[in-house]
Amino acid sequence: MSTYSRIPASAFTSPRRRRSSLKGYPPISPIKTRVYNTPDDFYVPRSPAFMSIAYLRDAISIIDTKMAALLRERAELETKLEHTVRLQSPVLRLPSELLSSIFSIGVLEMGDENPVMVPTLMLVCRYWAEVALNTPTLWAKISVSPHDSLAKARRRLSRSKSCPLDITVNFGPRIEYTSSITEQVILAMDIFRPHLWRTRSFNLSVPNRPHAYAALLRCQEDAPLLEHLTIQVSHSMQDDHYSTPPLPLFNGRTPQLRSCSLTSFNFGWDLKLMARLRVLKLGGYFNSFTPSATTLLDILRQCPELEELALRNMSDVDSSPCSGRVQDEMDSPVTSKIHLARLKKASFYYAGIAHTREIMSHISFPNLESLELSFLENVNPVLHLLYAQALTRLPLKYLRIEACLFGELKFMNLLRKLPSLVTLELVDIEDISHHSLKALSSTHPWVCPRLEFMTLDGCMSFDWDSLRTFVESRLPATQVYQRFHTSVASIVSTASAAAADHARIKNRQDRNAHSALLGGPQRLLMIDVTRCNQISKEMVQWLRMYVASVKCEPAKGVWGEPAMS
Repeated sequence: MSTYSRIPASAFTSPRRRRSSLKGYPPISPIKTRVYNTPDDFYVPRSPAFMSIAYLRDAISIIDTKMAALLRERAELETKLEHTVRLQSPVLRLPSELLSSIFSIGVLEMGDENPVMVPTLMLVCRYWAEVALNTPTLWAKISVSPHDSLAKARRRLSRSKSCPLDITVNFGPRIEYTSSITEQVILAMDIFRPHLWRTRSFNLSVPNRPHAYAALLRCQEDAPLLEHLTIQVSHSMQDDHYSTPPLPLFNGRTPQLRSCSLTSFNFGWDLKLMARLRVLKLGGYFNSFTPSATTLLDILRQCPELEELALRNMSDVDSSPCSGRVQDEMDSPVTSKIHLARLKKASFYYAGIAHTREIMSHISFPNLESLELSFLENVNPVLHLLYAQALTRLPLKYLRIEACLFGELKFMNLLRKLPSLVTLELVDIEDISHHSLKALSSTHPWVCPRLEFMTLDGCMSFDWDSLRTFVESRLPATQVYQRFHTSVASIVSTASAAAADHARIKNRQDRNAHSALLGGPQRLLMIDVTRCNQISKEMVQWLRMYVASVKCEPAKGVWGEPAMS
């Protein structure tokens, strides 16, 4: 029989009624925790919060300091690397002498001078700046004007060292503030005076004669390197007491002077200054200041190598030793002529028909290529002299006649003797009629077969039929010839088309050369019918089909409005 232990009834009573009592029981032993091997299971007591934030901030600051130091070191290394790579560039390995020559060619010999070119080169790098500062030719052109200060002139003088100078004193035609201009001119000449010995060109432009005399009184030293001399007085019509010339300019010693351009400056016509010239330009002499024809001929005798002669705006006064023999010399040629074998360009613009006729009758010009006759009244005597010269040799390529009178028959006889003429400009000529254009269209023989540029500005005596016949006669002799279009479709868009077009142009040029050998004329490239009221818009459109460039502007009134035809 099994025996069961008796459970007391108090065990089944309500807990609320039961009161716990630990009396009589042994103490409870501490609970043993389980030990794990993973670090996450360890219990790490946390430090107070304020100590953890300060520590982390200090650590981040230390790391930022180290990173900044490393970044600075990296930037220094990148700069050194860039400098090392640049030193390996061929441009920076150029010797300073070669780079200096490149600067001189790029700044001085590229045509239009850019005033900010040299400062731009100096901003590239320190090496280029040093090379530019040590290149005297870059600082040889010195100018003093309302836009160029004296301080800039002094700075360029010091940098030019002993290089030949090109000096310009330009105050233009302004007459306001004349006292300040006089002071500026005197100060400028005081700066340039010690350097006249190395002056290569000297340009002086002032409003009136007192300014010019104040400047040139300080030009009494020798100028052994002077090649170009330009003196321009803007207001020459005023009467002042500055008629006595100053002392001999540059002490009369200018052995290298080759170009002389004087406008309204009275220097006593010193022949020592005008010897051995190649370019002579005189203008702005009126009344008693006008040189006589004898004086001009004496100057030309001293210049046997003269290449360009220009006389502009001079009074037509009769010179006593020459005016009485002009008509006789037209019939009997001058025996002792001045032979100017190198004269290629001559211009007579409002120079007086007496001066022009006297000079042209006393010189021979077998190589003249360009001639301008403007505002000379009756030029028949000059055309006669040109015809006489053309009987021997006259390779004239450019001829311009403006506002002059002449016989149309005499003019056409001269053109028949000018087979080398390329450009013919006739401006405000009333004597050009349809007879002249028909003569230029004649084929027996061709008149001016090389003519390519024709100007009929203001010539209103010819008719449209004669002009059309003239243009058609100058077209190529082949049955098919190119027309000139202005549409977008005519623009070449591909390389193959461009090559084909180039081949066609070359073949056409060959045909033109062959036709020239056979006596055919050149095709007109430009025609100017400005202010020709008899030419309508439809006629201009027809011309543009057969001539590459057609200039046509209607006559305008005083205020620029179209004039009534």
